[in-house]
Amino acid sequence: MAGLNEQQRQAVTATEGFIRVIAGAGSGKTRALSHRFAYLVNEIGIMPSNILCVTFTNKSAQEMKHRIRRLCGDNDTGYISTFHSFCVTVLQEDINAVHYPKSFLVLDNSDINDMLKIIYEERGLTLRHMTFSKARDMIEIRKLFKDPEYYKFMVSLSLEELHLKYLNAVETEDIIFWGYLYQEKKCFGLDYNDLIKYVLHIFSLDAGIRLKWQQRLEYIMIDEYQDIDELQYRLMKVLCDYHKNLFIVGDPDQTIYTWRGARLKYLLDFDQEFPQVRTIMMMENYRSTPQILAAANSLIGNNKNRISKVLLPMLPDGVPVVYHHAKTAEEEAKWIALQIKELAAQGVKLSDVTILYRAHFISRTLEEVFLKEKLPYTIYSGVQFFGRMEIKDTLSYLRLIVYKDDLSFLRVANVPKRNIGVRRMKFLKDYAAQNQCSLYSALERTIDHEIFKGTKAKGFLDLIESFSARYQTVPVSDLLNSLLDQSGYEAMLRTEGSQERLDNLAELKQSVYEYETTSGEENTLESYLSHTGLLTNADTAAGKNTVKLMTVHTAKGLEFPYVFLCGLGEGVFPSKKTKTLEAMEEERRLAFVAFTRAEKALYLTDAEGRNLDGSYRYPSRFIFNVDKNLLVYTAELDEGLVKESNWQIGSSEKLIEAKSSEFPFQPGDRIVHSIMGAGEVMGINREKAAYLIKFDNLGTVRNISLRAKIEGENSRN
Repeated sequence: MAGLNEQQRQAVTATEGFIRVIAGAGSGKTRALSHRFAYLVNEIGIMPSNILCVTFTNKSAQEMKHRIRRLCGDNDTGYISTFHSFCVTVLQEDINAVHYPKSFLVLDNSDINDMLKIIYEERGLTLRHMTFSKARDMIEIRKLFKDPEYYKFMVSLSLEELHLKYLNAVETEDIIFWGYLYQEKKCFGLDYNDLIKYVLHIFSLDAGIRLKWQQRLEYIMIDEYQDIDELQYRLMKVLCDYHKNLFIVGDPDQTIYTWRGARLKYLLDFDQEFPQVRTIMMMENYRSTPQILAAANSLIGNNKNRISKVLLPMLPDGVPVVYHHAKTAEEEAKWIALQIKELAAQGVKLSDVTILYRAHFISRTLEEVFLKEKLPYTIYSGVQFFGRMEIKDTLSYLRLIVYKDDLSFLRVANVPKRNIGVRRMKFLKDYAAQNQCSLYSALERTIDHEIFKGTKAKGFLDLIESFSARYQTVPVSDLLNSLLDQSGYEAMLRTEGSQERLDNLAELKQSVYEYETTSGEENTLESYLSHTGLLTNADTAAGKNTVKLMTVHTAKGLEFPYVFLCGLGEGVFPSKKTKTLEAMEEERRLAFVAFTRAEKALYLTDAEGRNLDGSYRYPSRFIFNVDKNLLVYTAELDEGLVKESNWQIGSSEKLIEAKSSEFPFQPGDRIVHSIMGAGEVMGINREKAAYLIKFDNLGTVRNISLRAKIEGENSRN
């Protein structure tokens, strides 16, 4: 208990029943979670293997494991993982309930693209029919909403029946969707959406399996509860239904993923959903200065749909929050560069400086200016680490050793070059199709065929077989080193002179080593491959002394000494796509998240210039949402600009309110317009927040905005 404040102590010692912790930004929720885990284990005597602790990123799961290991002094850390990782654990134990092998594949976007390539090639589709990105989105939408019980087809239909549905499909969407399900079942692959769906399906099919997991998980803790979606909510309700011990931590002011399915109501209405809920408020902030918190509290206070709370600063006074308005995006970037150079001159490391923005396009001007000013920077986005060519190649080699699946085979059979080109690969595909076998098996059976004379196909088979025979008895790190050497892959990169790719391989080796030292009994090649399949972004560029550039969404859960939040213009942040009150409140929560990433100093900037669509850019309403006394303006805004901005923002808010509210008049109602006179409402255009009105003295119907002064004809009389 040493070092915990009163609210943290309450959270740690509240062990039984349904507990909701509203934890403000920087209030030490990770500390409370890890200490609660240790309290259950060390003080009460609960076995770690009977505790489930869910986090929302693999990185935070690893951090939690490290903290708990230090507190408990034990390598057994129970189930500390993301929802998806936990589902992999359940499926590795019980997926045979739906006749899948325990050696199923966890698919990432790169694997899905590889499957799409096969489908497009087989059915003559091109990117004009649908891009891979849109195809992936379409598949996800169909799985979640249009065909939510698709998994029953995957489980109940044979491979031949699924193949027939794919071949009989005519529409592009159907071809891709059924082709994808067929490809998934062919290699027993599951993507993110499948993992929770399959677990819920197995729990509904087999009461024995469901009860086993319910009884095993005596205590369930969920971090970042404000980000939970419907499937995760359903899974959580099932799991906690036996012991009825559920401890959730979240902050409704940091809900920024509703576009990904998160539902704020699960946190706000938790006390209505579960019996005798105890709510603990953790508001003491140990991250940011009082000046930063005052601005953040002032901003978020404008939201209506929230639990009223105020972050309490625990750090001493710091510097004021600065706001700078520039005439152009280039001037904005130059001002930021100048401030960073001044900080550096005071001894601040560049790696302590982070620039946040709402959308990726904002970074272009920053990059141009930083290159001219010779300010080194790293963009935390782009190609994710585990999606890079050399990483995918290496993982495909490891996967082939275990699963001998088609996706991995297609990726590495001819890398490095073994003279297994298009013609020979077509031969193998035809043979596999005719004999209903995998491509690897096809090569095994036809290796003596004359088509493979003069190739290195036999050496490739021998390589994979030799590793397949011993991978279960060799540490993953040793296996990886030997494989990269004996396959000739590392030598190929050296020949190409690709130092960056070699550096990435070195980083992969480091990640394997870290996995081995933290995973305990899970330290198998299969577990490691499942782990990497669930990683979303390991592009950390650790150790570089460069300025960090990233979107606010990417920064969620992180903290930085010096933060510049740029591009704070209407139509950019908040986004011009914001059409409802709920969406506007989410944009404001996103700005609140950005504010509360800063520890020592926060700088807010915007530029007039132009938006991408040509509209004039006014300062964001989020600047005006903060009490002016809490910001230091580098120069006073022009009165005319403030007046125009307030008018623009006011008009926008009226429009949004109108779209979100009930329309006072309905089709058929008689109305009187203050200028146009009497008429009849013919229809409503919610998107434009307008009535379609046929005025008595006009021959055609007009679109009339809700801003207009309109009264009911009877009320006028």
